Amino acid sequence: MDYIHIKDMEFYGYHGVLEQETVLGQRFRVTLAIAVDLQHAGETDDLTDTVSYAEVFEICQKIVEGKPYQLIEAVAEHIAKAVREAYPVAVKGIRVEVIKPDPPIRGHYREVAVEITRGDF
Repeated sequence: MDYIHIKDMEFYGYHGVLEQETVLGQRFRVTLAIAVDLQHAGETDDLTDTVSYAEVFEICQKIVEGKPYQLIEAVAEHIAKAVREAYPVAVKGIRVEVIKPDPPIRGHYREVAVEITRGDF
């Protein structure tokens, strides 16, 4: 299987269970690995034979910067579903990581994140 990786897309959203998260918002990073057969696209050099990185970025942006969810698990699930629906034939599987670099948690840590995998990987 071949993979398209789109790493560390950064957006600003209002997801969380705490009031300050839904009022002030915060940064989110999204990393994707998309399982897709890239051989034909490599041979034809035609964008229509693969997955458009720009379109996938826009899908992620609309979800992260759109409707607020309480859980980043829900954000990840909606991203996975939307990308698979946009490319139902090409996308065999997807791994989505949603990262909160600065959640309002007391203590020392680099970030908190969830990672989900849907489909064949």
